[in-house]
Amino acid sequence: MARLLQNLKSMRILLTGSSGWLGQTLAPRLRTLGHDVVGLDPVPSPHTAIVATVADRAAVRDAIAVHGIEAILHCGALHKPDIARHDPTAFVAVNVAGTLNLLAEAAAQGVSRFVFTSTTSLMISRQIRAGRSGGARAAAWLTEDMVPEPRNIYGVTKLSAEHLCRLYHQEHGLPVVILRTARFFPEEDDMAHAIAQSDANTKANEFLFRRLTVEDAAEAHVAALGKAPALGFDTFIVSAPPPFAPADCAELIADAPAVVRRYFPDYEALYARRGWTMFASIDRVYDPARAAQRLGFTCKTDFRTVLDALKAE
Repeated sequence: MARLLQNLKSMRILLTGSSGWLGQTLAPRLRTLGHDVVGLDPVPSPHTAIVATVADRAAVRDAIAVHGIEAILHCGALHKPDIARHDPTAFVAVNVAGTLNLLAEAAAQGVSRFVFTSTTSLMISRQIRAGRSGGARAAAWLTEDMVPEPRNIYGVTKLSAEHLCRLYHQEHGLPVVILRTARFFPEEDDMAHAIAQSDANTKANEFLFRRLTVEDAAEAHVAALGKAPALGFDTFIVSAPPPFAPADCAELIADAPAVVRRYFPDYEALYARRGWTMFASIDRVYDPARAAQRLGFTCKTDFRTVLDALKAE
């Protein structure tokens, strides 16, 4: 990976979502690698040069043309928390039409590569979401081969945007890498099994099966930027590598602490010092093995890293 980053030539990059949590980490990382980063976001920030929405086709066209953009990292979107603030038409306008605007202008203006920030959320159907309380016999082991059945407008529009990415690769030869990132947001978890007494405890548990740091998310985008032309088109789950195997899935639903104890015998004592607990049940595991094999990327922070940090305190 280090050699790949060193050999990646400097490029003029359009970064959408540059004012967001990922954008604020990714923009300076790209600049340290020598890239000229042009941020586009409807919200002003130190990393945003163009205050506009991707739903504005003219703004997208001008941004690419004026700045001589060679690569696009499309991280901007309306997200799941925005469901409470925006109606479905806004999600379609930004997540679907906005992605189409970027792809169309990228193809028309000769952009060399396109990286799309998608989400593992689109892989979670209502059936999987209800697994813990609905009598599921095993946790869902999720890879890129499964057929998504998104449960809300956020997932539906992100999956639609993925289809547009595939279409533009097929019809125009645009190299596109889709990154289905797991959770890396700083906000408190809104899931029913979140640990109300400690958001830090919830997030630590999630590194077992569905979380990564924002720094790792940024590095995954850097890796995708370098590999896109060689890959042509591909989709990757990006999450901390889970310690589990598919054979653990039945017990993960029934008794997650017992499974975690087998892999990390020291976790209970370290958790006890903080008054932390493990989820009683884990309903899904994201498998990022494809990203390790084809993209050459593995998250640096995993559950073992979390435990080592607790041990050092």
